[in-house]
Amino acid sequence: MLQIGKAVISLDILQKEFCCDLEKCKGACCVDGDSGAPITLEEAKTIERLYPDFSVYLSDFNKEEIKKQGFSVFDNDGDLVTPIVGNNECVFTFVDDKGITKCAIERAYFEKKIAFRKPVSCHLFPIRITAYKRFDAVNYQQLNICKPGVACGIANGIPLWKYLQEPLVRKYGKDWYKDLTYAAEHLDL
Repeated sequence: MLQIGKAVISLDILQKEFCCDLEKCKGACCVDGDSGAPITLEEAKTIERLYPDFSVYLSDFNKEEIKKQGFSVFDNDGDLVTPIVGNNECVFTFVDDKGITKCAIERAYFEKKIAFRKPVSCHLFPIRITAYKRFDAVNYQQLNICKPGVACGIANGIPLWKYLQEPLVRKYGKDWYKDLTYAAEHLDL
């Protein structure tokens, strides 16, 4: 483990290679799970406020589910998460013409309709952060659905911490990421 600021970081984040391969996984991270993506209360409010800007990408079924469930729910563990449809699919998703499940919020962001990209927990995936009183536990969640991402990262020599630079900076800031970079490049791991 490595600590930078309030973040206690698993060494897997520095040692493992990863790069999403959507062509192979088909966006499984938006579909596979027993609850929605963890979100903050602020993110839930932002999603609700921006809903008119990204709802055009959602199916009628998903829109009806949002009417029923709302923009956020508490899961069985008591965590605030995005609602899911069926047994596992995030309600804010759509399927593109290649059969890849994607985030409607992120699509609106890329089309410059909104400034919010998506919940930070989604942006950081497969890194998961558990917030405690005095520190954040920053871990790499290794799942079978991400095997294509592992293979792609290894084939291209992309460390997980570099692949997820943007969301790590978004979460902890540029100075924190500089410290992470220094640790990754100078520690004997």
